[in-house]
Amino acid sequence: MSEAQALPNGWEVVKLSDVGTFKSGSGFPLNAQGKTSGRYPFFKVSDFSNDGNERSLNRANHYIDEDDRRRIGARVFPAGTIAFAKIGAAIFLERKRLVDQESCLDNNMAGYILQDGQVSRDLVLANVQQFSLGSLVASTALPAIGSGELNSISFPMPSSPHEQHAIAAALSDADGVVAGLERVIAKKRLIKQGAMQDLLTARRRLPGFSGVWEVKRLGDHVRFLKNGTHSRAQLSEHGPVKNLHYGDIHGALSIFLSPATKPMPTLDSVSAGRLDRLAAGDLVFVDASEDLAGVGTSVEITDLGSTEVVSGLHTIAARFDKSVLVDGFKAFLQFMPAFRSHLCQLAAGTKVLATNRSHIASAEIPLPRPDEQQAIAAVLSDMDSEIQTLESRLAKARAVKEGMMQNLLTGRVRLV
Repeated sequence: MSEAQALPNGWEVVKLSDVGTFKSGSGFPLNAQGKTSGRYPFFKVSDFSNDGNERSLNRANHYIDEDDRRRIGARVFPAGTIAFAKIGAAIFLERKRLVDQESCLDNNMAGYILQDGQVSRDLVLANVQQFSLGSLVASTALPAIGSGELNSISFPMPSSPHEQHAIAAALSDADGVVAGLERVIAKKRLIKQGAMQDLLTARRRLPGFSGVWEVKRLGDHVRFLKNGTHSRAQLSEHGPVKNLHYGDIHGALSIFLSPATKPMPTLDSVSAGRLDRLAAGDLVFVDASEDLAGVGTSVEITDLGSTEVVSGLHTIAARFDKSVLVDGFKAFLQFMPAFRSHLCQLAAGTKVLATNRSHIASAEIPLPRPDEQQAIAAVLSDMDSEIQTLESRLAKARAVKEGMMQNLLTGRVRLV
């Protein structure tokens, strides 16, 4: 809500520094780190990524006891503090979490401590979660938010505690729907991960299949396609030939890619003339990754229709013999432990980890017969479809919640 807009009747602008206090975290010396239990969890920015900390901070990598806290002079933040990053690039991730118990925060973080009984904690949290902390960053070499910027944060809010709690309850219900779907999706992903670990290693066999998998050298059954080396700046939006860039593979939401429906940058006919066209069933790898988790990342090309597509910068396009690797199964090659470990052992580089054609060709891995590959792919693809359906529902639930926040937190829609 802009300042030019009139506040709804019974609303006022609440400055957070008037109803609570922003406090910085404390230094955390290395000699105090490493304990896995203690009276106080000592949260660092990296703890935002811990499993279980998606909605509140309750699992820390480090703990301290009272003697340690006194020795290093660490501040204790009460349960219900809103914690966030105040120094470094992590600010722009916009993660704000309640701490579930008395805790300590390191000096790259800060916490907002709301005075009891002033305004609804849940309503303050909802406003803070929607607020962009990145907009407060000082223009220095190291991103940082100062106390002055934090103390300037204010929000329109109903004066009535009854209306505050009504808004908070409505948003909590919407948040509950989102959280429920997130939990189901996380569970489904774990189930799929377990299924891949079993089915892609022959630890568990599907009904009707038995016998030892035969070891194949991939280089004996593949033809590598000629790819382009055009940078993003050399691509356009209106050329006749789509160009699959390595960034599109790293950022793909699925291990299958349909060029007919996927928006992609393009090349002109002359630039694309000497390059091989991709076909359904081709497997396209990235040749560079910043970490081991990205080594071997690939997508399998599916529906093309009449679309022409070429493999672009920092990609390796492989066309495997379909009697050795069937369509629909190739995409899961990147998750087979024997293949992944082979590529990771050969990956090299200082700033990036590199994969090349010889790395892929030299891999010798046990593979099931084509009919078993098809059966495995069908099971895993069904799991993918179920997860994608849930993710679509989650996106809609988040959109509903976002719409509710925009209306309820500005008084555009009133509940009482």
